[in-house]
Amino acid sequence: MKHTHRIFGLFLILFASLSLIFHPAYAQSDNPLAIIITADGPIMPPMYEYIKRGINTAEQQGAEVLIIQLDTFGGSINTMKDIVQIIRDSDIPVVVYVSPRGAHAASAGTLITLAGHASAMAPETVIGAASPVTGQGEDLETTEERKVKEDTKAVARSLAERRGPEAVALADDAIENAKAVSATEALNAGMIDFVVDNVDDLLEALDGFTVQVQNEPRILHTLSAHTEPLGMSFIEQLLLLLTNPNIVFSLLSLGIFAVLIEISSPGGWVSGFFGVVSILVAVYGLGLLSVNWFGLLFLLTAFVLFILDIKAPTHGALTAAGVASFIVGALVLFNSAGTPQFQRVSVPLVVGMGIIIGSLFFGILLFALRAMNRPISMGAESYIGKAGTAKMWHEASGQVQMESELWSAEAVHDSEKIRKGDTVEVVEVKGLRLKVKKIKSLDIAPVAILGAGRKTPQT
Repeated sequence: MKHTHRIFGLFLILFASLSLIFHPAYAQSDNPLAIIITADGPIMPPMYEYIKRGINTAEQQGAEVLIIQLDTFGGSINTMKDIVQIIRDSDIPVVVYVSPRGAHAASAGTLITLAGHASAMAPETVIGAASPVTGQGEDLETTEERKVKEDTKAVARSLAERRGPEAVALADDAIENAKAVSATEALNAGMIDFVVDNVDDLLEALDGFTVQVQNEPRILHTLSAHTEPLGMSFIEQLLLLLTNPNIVFSLLSLGIFAVLIEISSPGGWVSGFFGVVSILVAVYGLGLLSVNWFGLLFLLTAFVLFILDIKAPTHGALTAAGVASFIVGALVLFNSAGTPQFQRVSVPLVVGMGIIIGSLFFGILLFALRAMNRPISMGAESYIGKAGTAKMWHEASGQVQMESELWSAEAVHDSEKIRKGDTVEVVEVKGLRLKVKKIKSLDIAPVAILGAGRKTPQT
């Protein structure tokens, strides 16, 4: 028992030591804490989860402020609304900082910037162009779609009201007419609070600044704040990666090719499993992107043409047609008119992938055809056309030795009379019985002559 207590005590000491070693550094400081997250990419569900985790972490750590470094060309309207909601519901002041130089707060990013308790931009950055589009990337025109646009404008106005009438007008213009402005223009209109070069300058500018958090004024104390970056988790990075149209298209292409390999040469499970998983992951990404689902019909057509070419008498023509259908389908799927540029797939990637898949599949097809036409080299059928020796023979049947095996055999009707010791040729294999015919001496003479005329090489 004493031994057990001693081990337990050592375990507690070890646990306490490890806790001290890995205890967060900012917990040991009396200075205010500023947590920084980097929202660089499309506004999609993975980005929402990342920002939500950042706000929760800031609240748990009692941070003075959470800074969102934003650089986005836009994304999902629904996801944008969710992000706006969690920012406005946060108990910790959230500052949206459009950075670095050259960054954008376009489309959905405009409303997220307006939602911040304080907002800033780096020089040479852009905000605006927030006109909503359909799930296929097209401009809104119908009555139902117009409602979406008016709803977005209402959200923007409600967020910009505290910044003055000029900011409201600019936000409304960004949605109605897709207007975009520079950092200086946004500052002059009251759309943002600061234009600063970096995070340190932003913390200095925020010190003493009053923000409204949960409808109550709060003065920020950030001059001596120390920063703590909070990066994306592996899962968040992976899911955000699946919002890249080039990645989604590549997964879809490789998945289709792997499934084709499994269909053309069934029996293995690796290629089929990889193909199905790749296609399922790609479908998840397609659900997040602005795509034209009509393009899937062309991709399915290409898939069918590839399979039919296995059975077609003229191999290659259907594969070429499948490649063309594959390229057209990918471009229709990802690059329809009105799709935002950042959600378009690379045209050279589509053409190159189509040609590569077509070439590889055609090569596999030729390999399979060559294997099908190759003479049988194993089993009883491989004896057809080969010569053996009649060991025992009576009338029209007997036994023939083929290599090291002794077979029952019978003569075909057009064979000359076979005697013991004659050389015979296998014409047909019928179950466990060979059908043979006698080889005339003239038929084997050339072989004998060739063998006799062969000389031993001299050194």
